[in-house]
Amino acid sequence: MDTKVDFLSGENTKIVYVRPVRVADLPEEVREQAEGAETLYAVHDAQGTRLALVKDRRGAFALARQNDLAPVAVH
Repeated sequence: MDTKVDFLSGENTKIVYVRPVRVADLPEEVREQAEGAETLYAVHDAQGTRLALVKDRRGAFALARQNDLAPVAVH
């Protein structure tokens, strides 16, 4: 069973990436909604498009899983 499988190719890839984002680096209208947080967590698709901003890491992973996506942490 040495069959190679490219899990990251194709349109059906359901991996999303979760990474911390400094609130200070976000647009002003987003900073105003951050309610004093210094860091939010962004969920990105494979092409790098930001899909969501979430208050905490655990919430970002939960959001991804609730939408049948497989979250991966980015450092």
